[in-house]
Amino acid sequence: MRMKEYDCIVVGAGHAGAEAAFCASRMNCSVLLLTMNLESIGAMSCNPAIGGIGKGQLVKEIDALGGLMGHAADACGIQFRMLNSSKGPAVRSSRAQEDMFRYKAFIRKTLEGLKDLEIAQAEVSGVLIEKSQVSGVRTAAGERFYSKTVVITPGTFLNGLIHIGLKNFPGGRIGEKPSVELSQDLKNLGFKLSRFKTGTCPRIDSRTIDYEGLIRQDGDDPPVPFSFSTQKLHLKQVP
Repeated sequence: MRMKEYDCIVVGAGHAGAEAAFCASRMNCSVLLLTMNLESIGAMSCNPAIGGIGKGQLVKEIDALGGLMGHAADACGIQFRMLNSSKGPAVRSSRAQEDMFRYKAFIRKTLEGLKDLEIAQAEVSGVLIEKSQVSGVRTAAGERFYSKTVVITPGTFLNGLIHIGLKNFPGGRIGEKPSVELSQDLKNLGFKLSRFKTGTCPRIDSRTIDYEGLIRQDGDDPPVPFSFSTQKLHLKQVP
């Protein structure tokens, strides 16, 4: 006997997974969002910023398609700037520095408030196939969840490898294990897997910086929001 079936199962709850689950739910689909750690839903891993050159336009496109990121960026931003504002419109791009803890909480609260979306903590180990069609996923704990559609948004977790200097070790993010079984299962199904590199800059304690020789950079006044539905940003920007 099958367990409950869903219209859509989303594997991973980072930026892409949150958008996939949010939009599927708004399309009146029954959705199951699976993540290895409930506390990491919507986590800003590398850089607590939204947008930037070539990326701010993507956030606008996500918003135009009814997505979540623009709303979250506007709600949790601490500084907004239009990059390349002295140049032509073609190269301008919005960027917002975010309160990474508020951002993560905003994404999780929004997803948990959707009536057609269920969220569960589980490590997906493989995709279920029946009659040459995707029929769901299985977990490392032996559970099976069935669905018409499976969306996999693994971020850096598929056979993830962390490099620190000349050393490297397995990991999805620092302190979190990679998704090894799912990687192997996808290979067995004939998918070719590649690894993308992402870099995390060092964190500097502001109390150790001599600001005398630095130039202060403030946010734009007035700040320009990401979402087309945000009428005005009510926030105190930080330099």
